[in-house]
Amino acid sequence: MPKKNLLFFIQSLASGGAERVTANMANYWAKNGWSVTVVTMTGTDLDFYELHPTIKRIPLNLAGSSSNQILGLLNNIKRIFALRALLKEVKPEVAIAMMSTASVVMAFASWGVPNIAAIGTERTHPPRLPLSPIWEKLRSFSYGKLKAVVALTSESATWLENNTNAPFIAIIPNAVIWPLTLHQPIIDPETLIASDKKIILAVGRLDQHKGFATLIDIFAKIAPKHPDWLLVILGEGFKRGDFEQQVQSHGAQKQILLPGVMGNISQWYLRANIYILSSDYEGFPNTLVEAMAHGLAPISFDCETGPRDIIRNNSDGILIPPGDKQALQEAVEKLIENHILRQQYGKQAMDVRERFAVEKIAEKWESLFTKLTGF
Repeated sequence: MPKKNLLFFIQSLASGGAERVTANMANYWAKNGWSVTVVTMTGTDLDFYELHPTIKRIPLNLAGSSSNQILGLLNNIKRIFALRALLKEVKPEVAIAMMSTASVVMAFASWGVPNIAAIGTERTHPPRLPLSPIWEKLRSFSYGKLKAVVALTSESATWLENNTNAPFIAIIPNAVIWPLTLHQPIIDPETLIASDKKIILAVGRLDQHKGFATLIDIFAKIAPKHPDWLLVILGEGFKRGDFEQQVQSHGAQKQILLPGVMGNISQWYLRANIYILSSDYEGFPNTLVEAMAHGLAPISFDCETGPRDIIRNNSDGILIPPGDKQALQEAVEKLIENHILRQQYGKQAMDVRERFAVEKIAEKWESLFTKLTGF
């Protein structure tokens, strides 16, 4: 299709799933000669993902919380007008907002600006991560001002149809990038993990909904029976202190590690043996697809959206009923004790490289661009 002038708008480029998707897709189109601009509400000091050198990076430096509703309203009006001015200056043919509040801001900022196909996106399942009452009302109304909204799954698309005025809803999953690029911080797994140890890996923000507390409890129970196995949780977040205390209470410091965020996550996937997604809810979990692309046998809770669109149960991984701790423990022990099954699942799992190849996902986006712009 003809190369376009694209603009992405997101809160920040800090470490996170939506941020990684933004960087991945922006880099893909930039490498293919498209004109790409990435705009963030924050400054560049939080940037974790590297962008292609041709991408124009614009920080609005307008992030931050407000002390009251009136100040919040004024600050959001300021953000809307700043983005609106930028849209008029850059003149993108397509402007994509990543995540809910950014999509609301984009809807108001692009309203009435000619020749821009403004697209909102939902990066998780909306009812599982509700906005404040006022933002919910703004989402319901403002999505009608966008040209389209992109959901990750059919369940999320149905919710948007029933709860917003979005004129068109497309379902486009995340792409898997293979191989992953390296960037700081880089810690070689071999510097922390003895060569004779096997690894169960989990990756994500250290917050409540990722289910790491459950995962720690389950692994601590079986760890004494499997001294050659470690649980490694990569990520950062406000629950770090709680998780570290939980590990200490189990006396499992030698078998449960929380080494932080890694810019060489590909090396950690390759070093691991099993991948676990223990989240209460997801949108379309990037880390699960990445782990499978690296040949890891996956186990995941079959939460409302996401994993069931990726894992083919008992073919390339194991899906567990949501919140079923006993079933999760049994699945973990099953794969620990059966290396042939681990290898079988891992080999089958690599099919995600084809199923969610960036070229295929980009084609879905480009088809949407053509539908909205007419060329």
